[in-house]
Amino acid sequence: MKVLLFADPGIDDSLAIIYALLHPEIELKGIVTGYGNVSVFDATRNASYLLALAGRTDIPVIRGTSQPLSGMHTIFYPEIHGPEGLGPIIPPEDFKADIYPFELMFEIIEKDLEDIVIVDVGRQTTLAFAYNLRPELMEKVKEIYLMGGAFMVPGNVTDIAEANFWGDPIATSVILNKAKKIYITPLNVTNRAIVTRDIAKFIFNHTSSPYKYLIPAVTDYYAAFYDQVMPGIDGSPVHDVFTLYYLMNKEKAYTIKRDVRIAIVDGSRGQSIADLRMIYKEPEHEHYIVMDFDYNDFIADFIRVNLGAD
Repeated sequence: MKVLLFADPGIDDSLAIIYALLHPEIELKGIVTGYGNVSVFDATRNASYLLALAGRTDIPVIRGTSQPLSGMHTIFYPEIHGPEGLGPIIPPEDFKADIYPFELMFEIIEKDLEDIVIVDVGRQTTLAFAYNLRPELMEKVKEIYLMGGAFMVPGNVTDIAEANFWGDPIATSVILNKAKKIYITPLNVTNRAIVTRDIAKFIFNHTSSPYKYLIPAVTDYYAAFYDQVMPGIDGSPVHDVFTLYYLMNKEKAYTIKRDVRIAIVDGSRGQSIADLRMIYKEPEHEHYIVMDFDYNDFIADFIRVNLGAD
């Protein structure tokens, strides 16, 4: 599976990058960074650092957007992801990220247009820009995967909105209206994709991965935040990892097809809306919402990938 990953690492984005790098059936073609959990500059450095740890500097890192299309003030989350975005992990002061030009993103897509899929686990601003700059190309991409939204469950940045869709609802709307086929992994499922401290320790004790020390460190840091907002889980949801898991394991999840739209105005900003009644109008768009999954299969897959097992 050839994947172009849009991300804003961030702890859970970092775990998603690691998952993509270690998964034997994923070929990571590039990482496009953006603002979100941290600034676009921190996100770019973090993505480059994670690639360097694994000796994968052959994978290009492309710096994307630094603020939402609305121009609204951007809120970062150092209390969740740490001041540098990787929890307790701080890249060396002299580490320099190799940044590729924005146009390379389109070259990557054109080269593998029949096979490549786009996974966006951050704010969707950069991806929306891509649709505005090269609509004739982007509308041919066969599948887009978005981590975002909350359907019939509370949000995580407001009572109704999830952070990625709230961060730039205009950009999300662009993608929902323009993309050929979209799969959405909302908080309905990602909030239950929990990696516990014990699982992180187990991976540490049984892997020789270049991320051996990083995984338990960032998991524990992330879990400390979730101890306050989701007490009792003894771990943390890995929202962005789940999106990649779903990409590779669609048949193991329950997915519904509905038209999805995003509220843009203040008050309900970022709310994800779909007709979830028993009888509903046939969708006009190819929007698919993941509603349920097998946790045991997810966590077994997470462990297997991080151990490097077949």
